[in-house]
Amino acid sequence: MGRRRKGRDISGILVLDKPQGISSNGALQRAKRLFQAAKAGHTGSLDPLATGVLPLCFGEATKFSQYLLDADKGYRSTFVLGEGSDTGDAEGEIVRRASAAAITEADIRTAMAGLTGNIEQIPPMYSAVKRDGKPLYKLAREGKEVERAPRAVTIHQFDLLSFEPGDVARLVVDVLCSKGTYIRTLAEDLGTALGVPAHVGALRRTQSGPFSLDAAVTLEQLEADAEQGTASLDARLLPAEDAITEMPCVELTESAGFYLQQGQPVLVPNGPRDGMVRIVVRGGRFLGIGEMLDDGRVAPRRLIAN
Repeated sequence: MGRRRKGRDISGILVLDKPQGISSNGALQRAKRLFQAAKAGHTGSLDPLATGVLPLCFGEATKFSQYLLDADKGYRSTFVLGEGSDTGDAEGEIVRRASAAAITEADIRTAMAGLTGNIEQIPPMYSAVKRDGKPLYKLAREGKEVERAPRAVTIHQFDLLSFEPGDVARLVVDVLCSKGTYIRTLAEDLGTALGVPAHVGALRRTQSGPFSLDAAVTLEQLEADAEQGTASLDARLLPAEDAITEMPCVELTESAGFYLQQGQPVLVPNGPRDGMVRIVVRGGRFLGIGEMLDDGRVAPRRLIAN
């Protein structure tokens, strides 16, 4: 018999506004303790320097966390031109300097256009990417640098919001990008295109998939809720299906839903011809995710316990 998890059996998504100075896992553990939750996970790490949108999945919602991991992300960041750090951000030591005084706003916009769309990035040494089972950041802390293969990412939007010129110039940008994009690398690559070192001075995630800062709550708000009782905390949770709202939805009868939950594919009249779909029964009760088959049936893939 499996060991029973300690904690409350709750389910849903919490959109946390992660504070600066702690890891994503550290923020997750604090929230999990406040909720006294049995099961929880986050949906994509933010560096300790970064703040902003960090969706946390509790209970049955963890079944859909991969879709948030794979989703596009949005960021607002301050890039510093003229100084490069060993980590690519403000937490590192400045190791390179060159005057950025000659750089104009037009230069920046031209360089940003060259880094928009489908591009390749080389992951930074201070990252969780593994080499022979060891995270690169551990090698970096040992003073080692290893060759890293470039990775394809997509920069959907790269907008300049403000520019402060000078020997050390600063610009604020908005970025909408695919999963796996390193904003630190984007800053450094922009600096390279402009002929100067660069690093990230500040970073705030504004969007993760369907979730934005508008829906985010702070740890301080959660602590205040906890003093009022678990009902106040639980009211912060969003339904698990909110993670996959962009997925086509199919509606089943109660009887078809019953057979689907037994593991059997069921017919969907006039349903999508292929792909993954969100499944509800009439009345809106969410069942989970299925995959459309060639014969018009939907097969269960990830169902929630009802």
